[in-house]
Amino acid sequence: MAKGRIRTSLSAIGQNWKMTSQAYPTLPLEVIGLLLGVGAAVAIPVGLLVNWLTGILLGIPVGLLAATFWFSRRAVRAAYKRIEGQPGAAAAVLENMRGWAVTPAVAVSKNQDMISRVVGKPGVILVGEGPASRISHMLANERKKTARWVPEIPIYEIQVGDDEGQITLLKLQRSIQKLPRSLRGGEITEVRRRLEALGNARNSMPVPKGPIPTSPRQVRRPR
Repeated sequence: MAKGRIRTSLSAIGQNWKMTSQAYPTLPLEVIGLLLGVGAAVAIPVGLLVNWLTGILLGIPVGLLAATFWFSRRAVRAAYKRIEGQPGAAAAVLENMRGWAVTPAVAVSKNQDMISRVVGKPGVILVGEGPASRISHMLANERKKTARWVPEIPIYEIQVGDDEGQITLLKLQRSIQKLPRSLRGGEITEVRRRLEALGNARNSMPVPKGPIPTSPRQVRRPR
């Protein structure tokens, strides 16, 4: 069992490394540079003040920690870059968020512009992905429909894209988490219940064909 888990972990790390290296060709130099640089920055002062054995024993793990942290950040960015621009990319990121009720593709246009709905402590967040010229109108319509079911609940709109006023896919989770908290657990459950009825009434909404990255594995932060 232990050997199998180790092999699985090593395989996952290898896949993440390969994917990240494709997005950032200088990744090996960056990781090695941080390992040696941070390790030396710790080992040399400690070695001079205490002794070199202690300096080395402290420098190596600190250097490894810095290199691992940097690789983790690069891997996350590479995963986002891999799916950015694809229909459903924002929905895939949202579904990877823990502690939030996410309903992807509550509205989809013939151009594969999409709106997903998130329910949490801030209230209801409508996340649109597509050009601002088209998605703004869709968000306004979805906001009106949502407000009929939860008129007293705050409703926020976020646009993901490259146009002015939109945010990048990488900043989506952070933008949602920065919203002010307005609801408690019981209120969130009630909002979810009401909006589930809205979703059930519109379950015939078409979903765009083609590769839609809905698997959380594609955007999961590596360990």
